[in-house]
Formats: sequence, C-alpha cells, structure tokens
Amino acid sequence: MPLNFDPQQLPPVSVDHHLPAVTLGELQAATLRARFRAPPEWAPEIVLEKRFNDRVPAHASVLVPLVQRDELTVLLTQRTAHLTDHPGQISFPGGRAEPEDVNEVATALREAQEEIGLAPQYVDVLGQLPTYTTGTGFIVTPVVALVRPGFSIQADPFEVAEVFEVPLAFLMDPANHRWHAAEFAGRRREFLSMPWNGSGADGHPRHYFVWGATAAMLRNLYRFLVA
Repeated sequence: MPLNFDPQQLPPVSVDHHLPAVTLGELQAATLRARFRAPPEWAPEIVLEKRFNDRVPAHASVLVPLVQRDELTVLLTQRTAHLTDHPGQISFPGGRAEPEDVNEVATALREAQEEIGLAPQYVDVLGQLPTYTTGTGFIVTPVVALVRPGFSIQADPFEVAEVFEVPLAFLMDPANHRWHAAEFAGRRREFLSMPWNGSGADGHPRHYFVWGATAAMLRNLYRFLVA
C-alpha cells in the first residue's frame, strides 16, 4: 500500500445491511465454547490479500481476546505510527512466530503478554480460525479466547499507542461492515472496514477505524458464528 494511503478517505461502495447479525444470545461465553468444541461446516470469506512486497512469507499469530464484561467485548490495539508493518493501524495483539513457540497458541499468548501485558492465566483459549495471509507477507493464525476480567494492561510503548475495547455484538453485525475499493498500480483491491465511535483512555469520544486484516479476520469470525 502507498505510504500516504488513507483508507478513511475512501467512501464505502456497499454496506451489508442485508445479512443477519449474530444475536446477543449467541454471543455468550458458554455458547461460544460449545461452537468451538463442535464447529459447523463453514468456509472463511477472506483468506488472502494481494501482496505488496517480495518478503519471504512468515508465520504469525494474533490473539482475538473476548473480554467477559456484561456483554463480550473485543480487546484491540492501535499500533504506533513509526512501525514498519501496518503503522498506526488497529490490530489484535500478536506477532511473528519464534522458534521457542511450540504452536500457534503459544505465539499468540506470548505476543499478547509482551505487547500489552495480558497475563496468560486470564486467557481461556476457545480455538483457532483459518489462517489469513496479509499483503505484507504474514500468514496469520487468529487464536480466539475468552479473557477473564481482573487483568491489567501494560502496553509496550514502542509497538502500542492505545488499547481499547469494542462490543463484540457491534462487530458481529454486518450492518456495520463496509466494503471499500481502490486501485493501486493498476490492480483493484477491496477491503472491509468497521468504524467504531467509542471513548479513548482519557474518556473523550474517539473514532476508531477498524479495517484491513483485522476487519477481515473479524468477518471470518462472523461467518463462523452464523454458519
């Protein structure tokens, strides 16, 4: 993607109002546990982005942390603006697999602890979604987990500008899923966004533009839950 590309300047070409939302009754911890224990037949909707570089593909994992509030929320981060990959974007905590990681879950838990200080004892892993390959060459495994309240956040200031939560019900409602399209170097690219108006750490209103790989993986979670 061009360095000066601002996805928020692209108006949506469509919004998925016609698709059913996942109900609050279906977005309960016990229901999600049962769904991951006995998954339905389903297929992810988006698994691959067009490549933007020639980097050798690398495996990575992200944690999709579902915090057990009065209603489930998704814990997200905003990356710092100086990072090489996906600067300033909203993402799940996670990162590249390391040789000491025994599996994808271990990568996700280690990265979440290093990135935002989320201790593993608060995390109850439900399962994994299919891999998603980013345009920057990462083959990402999303690890979905429930997070018990009482955890503390200590974000790595080099990587993380902010940590915040969005209601899972908002993200699992396709009326909030917007499709955009743009052309780069003669190639058309489509991507999703899920803009959220919430409150920042200072309590003031904030606009969070969830898009790209994070929105795509959330869309795949939606497809899994409605299958």
